[in-house]
Amino acid sequence: METNTNAYLVGGPRDGSSQDAGDRALLEIEIDGMIHRYIRTTKQHGDHDTIYNYDGMVAPGGGEPGVEDPAARVASPKADAEGHGRTH
Repeated sequence: METNTNAYLVGGPRDGSSQDAGDRALLEIEIDGMIHRYIRTTKQHGDHDTIYNYDGMVAPGGGEPGVEDPAARVASPKADAEGHGRTH
């Protein structure tokens, strides 16, 4: 049996588009230097695509002083894997 890994994106800058998501529950897309997050739902679009809802935008390096506490940010797995925001 084939597993369909297509994500149908709802909301945000890629609203209505589809892309391969693999088996990830959190899909992060970098657009113009910012990371946009989409979260997998249990809903289907049509017969095949899994719906991913827009969850917002984050800076790859975390928060900016005065806007949010950079040390208290929720890490972006994609940004952390690419080394954004590391100080060592």
